Order: sequence, then C-alpha cells, then structure tokens
Amino acid sequence: MKKKIWAFFSAFVLSAALLAACGDDAAKNENDGSFVYFLNEDRTGLVKEPYEIPDGDAQSQAVQMLQKLKEPSEDLDHVNPVPEDVEALGCSLSGSILEVDFSRQYLDIGRIQEKLTRAAVVRSLVRIEGVNAVRFTIEGEPLTGSDGTVTGLMNEDDFVGNSSSSPSSYQTDTLTLYFANADGDKLVEQNVTVRYSSNVSKDKLIVEKLMQGPAGSSAGPTINPDANLLSVTTKDQICYVNFDSTFLTGAYDILPELTVYSIVNSLVEGTEAEQVQITINGESNAEYMGAVDLSQPLSADPDLLAVKEDE
Repeated sequence: MKKKIWAFFSAFVLSAALLAACGDDAAKNENDGSFVYFLNEDRTGLVKEPYEIPDGDAQSQAVQMLQKLKEPSEDLDHVNPVPEDVEALGCSLSGSILEVDFSRQYLDIGRIQEKLTRAAVVRSLVRIEGVNAVRFTIEGEPLTGSDGTVTGLMNEDDFVGNSSSSPSSYQTDTLTLYFANADGDKLVEQNVTVRYSSNVSKDKLIVEKLMQGPAGSSAGPTINPDANLLSVTTKDQICYVNFDSTFLTGAYDILPELTVYSIVNSLVEGTEAEQVQITINGESNAEYMGAVDLSQPLSADPDLLAVKEDE
C-alpha cells in the first residue's frame, strides 16, 4: 500500500514539474519575440504564428519579417496579413521609428481587413529591438484614412483590441500626476480619477492627462500645449515617449526640469516602467531647453517634489 501511495505521489510530482516546465516555456515564447501576428481564418482578429527573429540589425530584421507576413501559413486557419500582391518596397529606421513603404496595391485591401493588416504588421514589427513605432507610406506618400487624415505613427497600443474577442470595456482608476507649483520651481502631485477604455494603455493615458494640464488653480501645466504626442510604448520596463520637435519649446515660466520630470515621475509612479526615455521624432539625441539631457532613459527624481505642508 505504501509503495502504491509513493508511486502515485512521485507521478503527481513529475506531472506537476512537467506542467510547470511547459508553463515556463509558454511564458518564454510569449516574451522572447518568437512569434508574429497573422489573421484568423475569418479575418476578424489576430493570431500568433511561430517566428524566430533572425540575427542582424533592426532594419534587416524588419525586411525579413515583412516577407514572413506575406507568406501563406502552414496552418490553414491562419491568413497571411500582407496580401501576396502587395510589395514592401523598402524599410528605413530613423531613431526608433521604422518607416515601411508599400506598393500601391496596398490601397486595394478592404477597409476592415486593412485595419487588421496594419495591426498585425505593426504589432509584429515593434517586437524587434530598437523599433518603438511604425509609419506606413504608399510609394513614398503617407498612408491616409478614408477621410484623408494621415495615419501617422503607430505602435502596439493603437491596436490592443484586435487580438481579443471581448468587446471594449471601461475601467476607473486614480492617477497620480505631477505638475508645477505656483513658483515654478517644484513639482506637486494631483490625484485624478479617470474612466477610460481598456483599449487605451495606461502609460499613454498618463501623458495625455499631463498634456491637458492640472485641474483647478493650485498647480500649473508643464508641457507645451502645441506639442504633438506621437507615440507611447513600454518595453523592458522603459517607457518611450515620443513627441514632435514642438515639445522642446517651453511654454511656461518654470524650471525646464519640471517639464521633463513631470512626465518621468508620473509614469514611474503609475506604471510598471522604471525609467522613461523621451524622444523627439524618434531621436534621442536631444536636450530640453539646454538644461536636461534626453539622450538616455531617466529615473524619477524625488528631489524635485515640493514638501507637503503637513510634513
């Protein structure tokens, strides 16, 4: 009897170990870049297709990945997102922004499938190290929507709902945001309760709320209201915030450090990011107002926080 119990226990432990190993492998495959996105059989969502990112620089990796996205899958339930008659004419990497130029046949993709194609291509390409956002052009001209609006920069956060079958839901959260104090020499916090779509990333939401400015008159805004937020994405616990060049022009009479660290401190406080890299048009070789070096990821600076009155 004891032998049977021991045999059963040993088999149970072995099974548990195998399941744990399989779980570890699944987690590893989820995070090691070993897949790209294809369309499901009904062309209503995205599915993962096994793919090992080859060695080489980011640009050559992107070229090879785009070729993979054109090839029919061995899985009959998977549909290649880039139609075979659409050619990727070229890829160019500027900073962390990858520009992909497609042939004019891209415009013949149906409206619904085209959105899924963009989602599959962008979500696949940003898995490449060094690529944080993607821009599409059609034979050298920017891709536009049906209303003529330029599609612009895209990253994974723009398509978070495409691989899920559940409808968009809303959630409520309280954000801790840092703005300038009345003297413009310290940061003060504001707790803001927001209700937002689950399809919007929290890091992007935080930056957008900072750009809207503080509520009430006890704090002042920090970011030039004319600046354009091009993309926000987090990878390897670094949040990459990409603005256009207008960001570099200060609009308020505050210390330059407050503008930068209102972003850094808010993101580190409210997300899983441990550092923040601010880029300008995808380039990190910038300096804010001649005072803050933006060439490297920045950690939160608690020394810029104003001392609370009750402390």
